Amino acid sequence: MRSACPVQISGVGCHVPERLLTNQDLEKMVDTSDEWILQRTGIATRHILDPGKATSDMAVEAIKALCRSTGMEPQEIEVLIVATVTPDMYFPATACLVQDKLGISRTWGFDLSAACCGFVYAVSAGVAFVASGMHRRVVVVGADSMSRIIDYQDRNTCVLFGDGAGAVLLEPAVQEENSFVDAHHEIDGSGGPSLCMPAGGSLMPPSCETVKQRLHYVKQEGQPVFKFATRKMEEASRIVLERNHLSPDDLRLLIPHQANARIIRGTAERLGLREDQVILNLHKYGNTTAATIPLAIRDALSDNRLVKGDVVLLASVGAGFTVGTALLRWAY
Repeated sequence: MRSACPVQISGVGCHVPERLLTNQDLEKMVDTSDEWILQRTGIATRHILDPGKATSDMAVEAIKALCRSTGMEPQEIEVLIVATVTPDMYFPATACLVQDKLGISRTWGFDLSAACCGFVYAVSAGVAFVASGMHRRVVVVGADSMSRIIDYQDRNTCVLFGDGAGAVLLEPAVQEENSFVDAHHEIDGSGGPSLCMPAGGSLMPPSCETVKQRLHYVKQEGQPVFKFATRKMEEASRIVLERNHLSPDDLRLLIPHQANARIIRGTAERLGLREDQVILNLHKYGNTTAATIPLAIRDALSDNRLVKGDVVLLASVGAGFTVGTALLRWAY
């Protein structure tokens, strides 16, 4: 997937709620421990959205942060793509609600649902809009309020997730060599039952029985998800690198979806990457689903680990199963 018109990421903005949920807090809620959570996941804290707030509110704040960092006015956004599996409601799309809250009446957009791969898939869609010449400024937001669909009686899932949002600006590249390079995406629908929210859709509409059975929460079979993610993150990374005559040694940074420290470290080891070639920040945020990669980009920039011309690989695996990678040379 090469761009007809080179496209770059020109800025990033993020938002996480102030309220923290620590491992010590979880010890009081379910049968778990700080030591067990850290050992199995690498997570120490998560940010949790306050009651009365929604995914659209975090997306709005992330876009405002993006505008501050780039000098762009919200009214300059032509297309808004919101990647989320926790929309404010089934319809209208969260993108519509964000557009209204920002007062950007000339912007059009839509939601994209691909779980933990949502951000990477949405970036590919946004790149296509800019590369084709249809639009010059596309904003992609990854935003999820996972705390709204987590069962805090299930110790296997409640320790994993947090809330957050991140936004990037896509526009024509200033320098062709520092731009989006390629992407590789896959899905394997046979893995759908291993990570899902069973009720609430057309197959199993809400009812007293579905609520009683706690079917409106995330359900996960840990081992199949772990094995698939560990294998596919490496495979998809190699495919997009080799297709562009690059090796893992050429990478300045692998910015992976932040689901589990063991998955990330296992992928890095299989690719032969050094510790300084990999971003790992889930200890602060947990798994924020579509928001993990933009949060990691923001942290990489803040820590001066990402500079103009760096070869960067975004990689994700998620529910669906979904698999996604995006290769780029950093533009600023």
